[in-house]
Amino acid sequence: MKQFKEKNRRLATFSIFFLIPLSGFITDIYLPSFPSMQTALSMSASNIQLTLSYYLISYGVSMFFAGMLVDSFGRYKMTIIALLTFIVSCIVVVNTHSVSVIYCMRVLQGVAAAMAVVSKRAFLVDIYTGAKLKHYMGLLSIVWSIAPITAPFIGGYLEKIWGWTSNFWFLTGYAIVALLLELIFSGEALTKFKKFHPATIFNAYKEVLSAPDFSLGVTILGLGYSMVMVFGMSAPFIIEHGYGYSAIVTGNCALISGTGLFIGGIIGKMTAKKALLGRIFFALAISLLMTILMYFLLQKDNSIYLLMSFVLLLHMAEGFIYNIVFTYCLIRFPVHAGVSSGLSSGGSYLVTSLVSFLMTRFISFHEAYQLAYSYLILILVIGGIVLFLRSKKIESLVKV
Repeated sequence: MKQFKEKNRRLATFSIFFLIPLSGFITDIYLPSFPSMQTALSMSASNIQLTLSYYLISYGVSMFFAGMLVDSFGRYKMTIIALLTFIVSCIVVVNTHSVSVIYCMRVLQGVAAAMAVVSKRAFLVDIYTGAKLKHYMGLLSIVWSIAPITAPFIGGYLEKIWGWTSNFWFLTGYAIVALLLELIFSGEALTKFKKFHPATIFNAYKEVLSAPDFSLGVTILGLGYSMVMVFGMSAPFIIEHGYGYSAIVTGNCALISGTGLFIGGIIGKMTAKKALLGRIFFALAISLLMTILMYFLLQKDNSIYLLMSFVLLLHMAEGFIYNIVFTYCLIRFPVHAGVSSGLSSGGSYLVTSLVSFLMTRFISFHEAYQLAYSYLILILVIGGIVLFLRSKKIESLVKV
């Protein structure tokens, strides 16, 4: 097995930050293509949205197992296998018009993406410690948010010029570059492989999940990102069917949404020395005010510009919360780096997939102001969780 070389530390770190946005590209790049996929594949809007739901569920469930696999079999080997699997699945998608096959490939892509992402996050824990590790972990969510910023923007133009399959050709090319970087600059950095023993694995998961600050932190991540996902799943139909704009405009609107996440993440990292729960309360208060204004003002002026102004501000608040909570969860259990990384993303994605599915099924998003319903519900639930954590006065939370 190829071993990690210290001289490649910087380039190996770069390869991590190049690969991490891939999971975001997988979800967001083809969002502007939803209406055209609906036509090309003769499917309903809800069935097209299932291609995203299947990926999210698969990604989330796989995260639970990815952690123990990369801790037992190594980071490097699992990353290579995952990227090769992902490349093959994308090629299958662009060469089929079978909805069932696409569903299956999206499930496979969820497994592959989960394995690759968990492997590289754990790799970061292997080669860095202390303040340096916290710094890079904080950067992870910021770098990841590049995907929601750029993916739908790129996807809108790809859809306009070459059609919906071009989005998956883009993903194929991106994964090939990530694979080459991995083969050239990375290697196995894990020095102590954990035995793949059911009792040991169970105890590791039990220790991590039994910590209320970790498990509820993961729930906050999932609920918060549901705000972004519900917008992403409903925006193509609101913008292209409701407002009558093209897929490019949908991509531009998603660019604004992603920019909000990116800015919020940067602000979250800049305020790292402030009290964690206090920062979350502040962001939630701003979000609540914006949601109430969004509901009433959009009924009076159903303008896409007004809609996206609120989306930008609300997603900035979400990016802020996501950055600080995600960083906390990732470094909470350094001795179980793979497990905590997998549970952080896997648990949050499961929450996101379930909540976004329920939201799109039970709330009608024919009008822009109806997005405020989902935002309000999610903000109030997150607020309740934060109040509970504050009442527990957990020492590790107070110190962050």
